[in-house]
Amino acid sequence: MWIWDKHDKVEQKMKNYMEMERFPVIQGYNFEDKFDFQKFVESYKNMGFQGSNFGIAVSIMEEMLEKRKKGMKIFMSFTANMISSGNREIIAFLAKHKIIDGITTTAGALEEDVIKCMKPFHLGSFDVKGKILLDECVGRIGNIFVPADRYTYFERFMNVLFEKIKDKGILSTHEVAREMGLLVQSHEATKHHAESSFLYWCAKNSISVFCPGITDGTIGDIATFFRQKNPNFAIDMVKDNEVLTKMMMNSEMAGSIILGGGIAKHFLLNAAIFRDGFDYSIYITTATEFDGSDSGGNQEEAITWAKIKPDAKRVKVVADASLLFPLLVAAVREKIDTGK
Repeated sequence: MWIWDKHDKVEQKMKNYMEMERFPVIQGYNFEDKFDFQKFVESYKNMGFQGSNFGIAVSIMEEMLEKRKKGMKIFMSFTANMISSGNREIIAFLAKHKIIDGITTTAGALEEDVIKCMKPFHLGSFDVKGKILLDECVGRIGNIFVPADRYTYFERFMNVLFEKIKDKGILSTHEVAREMGLLVQSHEATKHHAESSFLYWCAKNSISVFCPGITDGTIGDIATFFRQKNPNFAIDMVKDNEVLTKMMMNSEMAGSIILGGGIAKHFLLNAAIFRDGFDYSIYITTATEFDGSDSGGNQEEAITWAKIKPDAKRVKVVADASLLFPLLVAAVREKIDTGK
């Protein structure tokens, strides 16, 4: 065995080994006691595997909220499927209570946030045959079902929006997102459920929502047809870089919460280069680094590009964000001032 060292006289003795007494002991929550949610969350630190990484994420999130009282800015990045899921309402909660200062996301997030103010998505199954849903005019996002009529309503909403903004000059994506949030609260089809919208709260609380891939979805399709009748219509994506970069450079301290990967993740991290990286960073993702994709890139990789500072407090939790993000927010809920 590796712990034994044989001597000339065939005597055996244990080798010297690293003392572990100062290391945390692996231990789960004791359910024999009366349940205490905060102690339950605290126990994750000693769980091992991704459970311990989640425990670290809770500690970092708590510290970011404390630092925010002293002026630190917190930025979020998430992919559209977070808005497809119930994480939408949690993101709206954070925007409502001004916990985040800027968001980067994808076109589907803007679309689905508005659509859900009109009509809901429904829980289905991962296993239903695609042809069956196609024949029934139902789109699928994993196990979430989206009837096609939702996009008819959304097209009407966006045509109203484009008519409203076409004479305001060439707007950037964060300006378009703000106009969408403003229209949500006044449009007849969305106003009754406006307060469920993260775009609504971002517009109300002056939180910029950047969408570098805004044409990658229904918005792009509608914008293409709208431009045929309005040749001067355009969206300025370069301005987003300028605005987000200035926000980063003017932030004395900055932290990030990144759900998933893709263009939304990279756009935020790339802007952080101009301040030599984030001071705090939490990743929650199922993507791994082995294929070299930015989506799966770990934080050590981000450090090489000056997207995260070498001494930053950081953690990557490899898990589905629909499982862990609600639990993360629940864990720090008492530290969020809701005015109640």
